[in-house]
Amino acid sequence: MALTTPRTMPGVLELLPREQIAFQRMLDTIRRGFELYGFLPIETPAIEFADILLTKSGGETERQVYFVQSTGALEQSGRPELALRFDLTVPLARYVAEHERDLAFPFRRYQMQRVYRGERAQRGRFREFYQCDIDVIGKDSLSIRYDAEIPAVIHAVFRALDIGAFTIQLNNRKLMRGFFEGLGIGEGEKQMLVLREVDKLDKRGPDHVRAVLTGEAFGLSSQAADKVMRFVGIRSTSLAEALAQLDALGSGTETFEQGRAELREVLDTVAAFGVPESGFALNLSIARGLDYYTGTVYETTLNEHPDIGSICSGGRYDNLAANYTKSMLPGVGISIGLTRLFWQLREAGLLKTADSSVQVLVTQMDDAQLPVCLAIAKELRDAGIATEIALEGGKLGKQLKYADRAGIRFAVVAGEDELARGAVAVKDLRRGDQFEVPRAELVKALRVELAQDEVQRA
Repeated sequence: MALTTPRTMPGVLELLPREQIAFQRMLDTIRRGFELYGFLPIETPAIEFADILLTKSGGETERQVYFVQSTGALEQSGRPELALRFDLTVPLARYVAEHERDLAFPFRRYQMQRVYRGERAQRGRFREFYQCDIDVIGKDSLSIRYDAEIPAVIHAVFRALDIGAFTIQLNNRKLMRGFFEGLGIGEGEKQMLVLREVDKLDKRGPDHVRAVLTGEAFGLSSQAADKVMRFVGIRSTSLAEALAQLDALGSGTETFEQGRAELREVLDTVAAFGVPESGFALNLSIARGLDYYTGTVYETTLNEHPDIGSICSGGRYDNLAANYTKSMLPGVGISIGLTRLFWQLREAGLLKTADSSVQVLVTQMDDAQLPVCLAIAKELRDAGIATEIALEGGKLGKQLKYADRAGIRFAVVAGEDELARGAVAVKDLRRGDQFEVPRAELVKALRVELAQDEVQRA
């Protein structure tokens, strides 16, 4: 019988065990950060009704959706009834609308699950990937102070991830919309196109953006384009500078003034949350491409690796579940695309090699010593130390080589000589040294070593 070649489809990230451990530790760090700020976990099904996911038919989103049908349903005609979720926001909207009477508002949720998109196969683009989202949803209204809490969460999470210096960049869509209204670019498709174009400023550069704005598609005059480019080029390096730059913008439309007031309050409150001034900045080109953002918007970038792009983004929206309920449910939230971030960090050489989640290997060189080795392993596990035992035994060198390759730091050796002395030997494979302890003190000794390791990692 011919063998089938083992292979994975393009657009998925399948990791080796030590890489998976590193990925899992990032997930755990993000989860701890979300929970420290009082967010509650939810999960929603990977499969939703298609009419729930695709409340607006057509467009790019529908072309990327994976539809799902049972074998029996394939025999029926018509569009499939079910589809895989393409983000976590639409399922959240459905969830809140469906369970509105059972939730306490403001509803603070975090969700860390895979989503699916029919992306064109290319490096760094994934068809299956993890998103890690937080949102605060209000009933009828939601204080602007929550917009300032979100950067505090972002700062805590990425500081704990320890992947390098980063900056949370903030803007307000009302400020941008009001500015464009003052230039005669009113609400509608043209304004949305301009918003999307200036959002590309840091990726494509000012010359490209200005050329597009003055081209046939947009038709802005040179004077209007110059004003737009000066506006979206504003950046800050301190809170005082950010507030001064907002003051220097001059007066504007009612929408403009509302956006400026909100942005001032958010910047002041972010600082009051304890986020250092070096950790956040004003960036008036940040617009976010999605239409549903209506106020504060965020993008987070690594200072030393701007080429990686945004590692966390989101913003404020007026009514999360307008397609599913008549209730007004304003909210604010952010998303971390963890699969893409992990891949980018790995490609840039910024990920630290992960040790195994197994902390100790109990070696075995003689079948007669198996009961003792099993007893040692049980003692370690009872003490909360993740332990593997070399059940097949064999040459010590081979067992130590296995432990080193698997990323297990400590190996316990209980040979005839050690047991005769009532002791065991502990080999530290990371440092390349060895020490001997009385058998009764093994747990205590390893706890000390592991605690020191945790301190160094922190």
